[in-house]
Amino acid sequence: MTRTTAEILVDGVLDLPENLPERVEEAARLHLLDALGVGLAASRLGPASGLLGVARPDGPCTVLGAASGTTPADAALVNGTLVHSLEYDDTHTGAVMHGSSVLAPAVLAAAEAGKATAPEEVRAFVAGWEVLVRLGLAAPSGFQRAGFQGTSVAGPVAGAVAVGLLAGLDREGLLDAVAVAASFSAGNFTFLSRGASSKAAQAGIAAQAAISTVHLVQGGITGARDVFEGDRGFFGLYADDPSAADRLRRLSGDLGSRWYLMDAAFKGVPCCHFLHPFAEAVAALGLPDGGYRRIHRIRCRVPQGQETVIALPWAAKQAPARADEARWSLPYVVALQAVRGRVLLSDFVGPPDPEVLAVAARVDWEIWPDSGYPAVFPAEIEVEWTDGSVRTVTIDDVDGGVGRPWAADRVVEKFLGNCEAAGLPAYWSVGFAAEVKDAGLPDLGSLRSLISEAG
Repeated sequence: MTRTTAEILVDGVLDLPENLPERVEEAARLHLLDALGVGLAASRLGPASGLLGVARPDGPCTVLGAASGTTPADAALVNGTLVHSLEYDDTHTGAVMHGSSVLAPAVLAAAEAGKATAPEEVRAFVAGWEVLVRLGLAAPSGFQRAGFQGTSVAGPVAGAVAVGLLAGLDREGLLDAVAVAASFSAGNFTFLSRGASSKAAQAGIAAQAAISTVHLVQGGITGARDVFEGDRGFFGLYADDPSAADRLRRLSGDLGSRWYLMDAAFKGVPCCHFLHPFAEAVAALGLPDGGYRRIHRIRCRVPQGQETVIALPWAAKQAPARADEARWSLPYVVALQAVRGRVLLSDFVGPPDPEVLAVAARVDWEIWPDSGYPAVFPAEIEVEWTDGSVRTVTIDDVDGGVGRPWAADRVVEKFLGNCEAAGLPAYWSVGFAAEVKDAGLPDLGSLRSLISEAG
C-alpha cells in the first residue's frame, strides 16, 4: 500500500541516526545557546517582558528570567514568545522559518519535565528543525502569501515531532502527533497593520501546541494519516497549494543525509531578517559622523514577496508609532543605520527617534522581481547625494546565512551580550556558554538559582 506523505516523513524521522554527525550536533548546541540568550535578553527588554508573571509558579520547567518553575506548556508558551519577541532569533532563510523560537522552548520544557539526556534532547531538536525546514521548502513562501506566518503554521507539527521523540512515542503515536498538531496551526499576518506584538506570541503558541499535542496523543487522541494531502489538507488550507504534499514527500527522502539545520542563519541585528542586508548596505557606504545629512534620497529595491512585511503600508512604515513597531520598517531601519551607524536592541525601546524619522522620510522603494528570494535574502540601495552624485550598493545575501556562516565564537559573543542585557553576571554566562557548547544539555537549574539569589 502506498504510504501517505505523513508516513514517509515520520519514517524518515525514525530512521535518523542515534549518533548525529559531529558538525550537526555542534550546530544544534549553538542554536540552542543562541535562542536562550535571545530569550534572556527579551525577559528584560522588549514587548514580552511582562509575561514573566503570567506562568503558573508550580512546575519543573524554567521560564527564562524567572526564579520559579512552571508547567511544560506554560514554559513553552512564555519562552517561545520571549525568544521571538525581539526579532533576534535564528531563521532558515530558504524556508522562511524561525526554528529555534519554537523548537528550543518546546524541547527544553519536555526535556526538563521528562529528565531527558543530552543526546536525546539534541537529537529531538535536530529532528524538529529538519521537519520544519522541509515543511517550509515544500511550499516556498506559500504560507506567507496566503497570509500566515510560516513558523506558526508549521511550528506545531515540527515541535510535536521533537517532543514526541522525547516522550517515546512510537510510529503510530508520531503519526497521530503530526496530524493533531496541524489542528493548532494558525498565526496570521494582521499584526503588520500596526506592528502589534502578537507575532511574538505565535512562536510561543506553536511551542505550547507541541507540548499539548503530545499530551493529547498520550491520552488517546488520533489524527488522519493523509493530513498533508488534498485541497483541505495542510498545504491546501495554509498555502493554497495541495501539490506541496508531493514536494514534501520528495524532501523527506533525504532525512538523515541532508541536514538543513546547517543552513539556518543566526541574526546579528534585532529586527526583521529581511532588513538585515539593507542595514548592511547602508553600513557599506562608510558614512562619517553626521554623513547622513548629505543623503538626498535612498531608493531600496525590495525582493518581491517581502514587501507586505517591510514596506506596506508605506506611510505607516515611514512613521511608526513606537520604536518596537519599527522592527519591520524598511525606511526606519535604513535610517537608523544611516544616523547612528548601527542597529541595537536599545534602538527599539520607547518612542521613535525624530532624527531617524526625518531620514526615513527620504527613503523610497521599488519591487525587485528577480532578486533570488527566498533562496537568498539580498538587498540593493541606490543613494542620491545632495551634490547630485549617485552610488549603488548590493548585498547578495544576508550575513549569517548558508553562504556567510558564523563561527562558533561569534554565536557565543552574541549570547554573552544578550546575557549582559538581561543583567546576568559574566561568570555565569561564560560558564554556561562553555557548558552548552561542549556538552549540549543546558542546565537551566543554575539560571533559576542565580535569579532566585539575586532576589
